[in-house]
Formats: sequence, C-alpha cells, structure tokens
Amino acid sequence: MAGRLTDSDDFEENHDINITPFIDVMLVLLIIFMVAAPLSTVDITVELPVATAVPPQRPSEPVFVTIKEDLTLAVGEVETDREGLPMEIGIATRLDRDTRLYIRADKSIPYGELIAVMNVLRGEGYLKVGLVGLDEASAPPELGSAEAAQ
Repeated sequence: MAGRLTDSDDFEENHDINITPFIDVMLVLLIIFMVAAPLSTVDITVELPVATAVPPQRPSEPVFVTIKEDLTLAVGEVETDREGLPMEIGIATRLDRDTRLYIRADKSIPYGELIAVMNVLRGEGYLKVGLVGLDEASAPPELGSAEAAQ
C-alpha cells in the first residue's frame, strides 16, 4: 500500500493505482520478445544441386474432358455421356494410356460428379489426369461481385 504525506504526521492510505511500474515491466518484456523473436527462427544453409533435366514438353493438342453446368460431358469438341466417355477418350488419345488428360469442370457441378468422371478415366487406365482452373488474376469478374460493388 502506498501512503500520502499531509500536514499531520499520520499516513493516510492512498487508493490510487500506480501503473508506472506495470508499464515499465511491459516495455521490458516487449523489448525482450522483440530481440528474442528473430533468434528463434532456424536458419539452415543448404546448397541445393542444380537440376539439369529438360522440362517436359507440353502437348501440342491437349485432350480436354469438359463437364458442363448441365452435367453433360465433352471430349475436346465432341459431346458424350458417361457411358460413351471411354470410347471418346480412346479415340482422342489413340488408346495411348500415358496421354495426360485435363478435366475442365464448371464450378457449380457437384464434387461427386467430378470424382465419378475421374473414376471412369482411372478405370480405363488413364492415370495422368490434371484439373484445369483459372488464375484469379486472369479470371473475369463475377456478376454477383460486380453488382455488389455498385
């Protein structure tokens, strides 16, 4: 407890909180953490080898499997259904199972439909399947966000 001097010789209790020591302690802790934080990061120097492999060439005409909003399928420009998908993929790839396939799907289709198409492709032996998406920077603005901005 703190006391206060008055004209009399008796000490009176001081009920005011003295926060100066508390602030001093907080500032010291802040400085300690500011100094210690950069020291806690691990910095390991590693000299990585340089890759000399030639990057794989992109196919001149990639094979796209498109799943449209109404759940219809297309291989390239040829429309098909799920039962006819193996035949159309075989025609487009000339039965080369090592051909990389690219799936383009509308963002409104159910996830299960995408997996079902991938299962058909895997069942036919096509294991090199990639998913195609738009880069956020190059994507056209959506109608909903444009209307909300106005």
